[in-house]
Amino acid sequence: MGAKMVDFGGWDMPLQYSGILEEHRAVRANVGVFDVSHMGEIEIHGPDAGALTDYVTTNAAAKLEIGQVQYAGLLYAHGGFVDDILVHKIASDHYFLCVNASNQDKDYQHIAAANRFQAKVDFASDRYTQLAIQGPRALETLQKLTTAHLAAIGYYHFIDGVVAGTPARIARTGYTGEDGFEIYFAPEQSERVWNQILDAGQEFGIKPCGLGARNTLRLEAGMALYGHEIHATITPFEAGLAWIVKLDKGDFIGCAALARQKEQGVTRRLIGFEMTGRGIGRDDYEVLLEGSPAGWVTSGGPSPTLNKNIGMCYLPAGRSKPNQRIQIVIRNQPVEAVTIPAQFYKRIK
Repeated sequence: MGAKMVDFGGWDMPLQYSGILEEHRAVRANVGVFDVSHMGEIEIHGPDAGALTDYVTTNAAAKLEIGQVQYAGLLYAHGGFVDDILVHKIASDHYFLCVNASNQDKDYQHIAAANRFQAKVDFASDRYTQLAIQGPRALETLQKLTTAHLAAIGYYHFIDGVVAGTPARIARTGYTGEDGFEIYFAPEQSERVWNQILDAGQEFGIKPCGLGARNTLRLEAGMALYGHEIHATITPFEAGLAWIVKLDKGDFIGCAALARQKEQGVTRRLIGFEMTGRGIGRDDYEVLLEGSPAGWVTSGGPSPTLNKNIGMCYLPAGRSKPNQRIQIVIRNQPVEAVTIPAQFYKRIK
């Protein structure tokens, strides 16, 4: 389809098709489709599937209803991230995890090593294609290809149904800040289903979208990206993700370290910023407070929707609040910026 391809963690991935700006705007205004089949899938089966899932994740997997999805962290014992994942409860003895592409082998080994339960951990990535249909017209587009009542699927819920004649898991989740669906199905059907989605969305101006637009969309929505906002040395409390940590649910990997950190307080926190001077604060640029080194940019770039240069950075906890004047070091020169809440864009429901 004329995509510009790049290496992404060993995967040959489309960076863009028609262009990052055009693809970004299609998702914000209408609908776009992403091939995210590089993402990993891990399944946990057995009588203790729920207990194992609860033990290796930060959120309360035990409280999930069948058909519900949960955002959670996989942590090391010291409280840093192994990965951030989506947990789907298929049945009381079956959980389905969607994990980041570059982490899937590590995640599988981490969960398998913690398995002292009556449960089987299954590395299932090769069994699934994943396509993401995102945007205000995503429901109308996908509804043409399924008899499932998509409007009845709540946000962060899923059903198992049929899309374009093939069995598929249909989840109302996403990574763009828009309404949309992620569908999981057999890889043999990938090209046919992809083409049928493009045909179904043609009247709405659907665009195939690459990694570039995926990144600008998630940045505007203030969503964390592994290797940037979160990694092995960052905890959920530092990353503004305390809401995915349930310290009262019983023991889980990283629980003791997080309990200590909550008691003692964090020394750094994630905060958003927008550039007030000329320039773009890119990933890993140094951040200054009153001229002294104080933190670093985790993600940054132009916001096509807001027409501003935005980003996220870590700052000392006491200074990580809105309306702080900071400087981003761009080509060895400090450039003015101001901190703002990290959710830059929020859709009108």
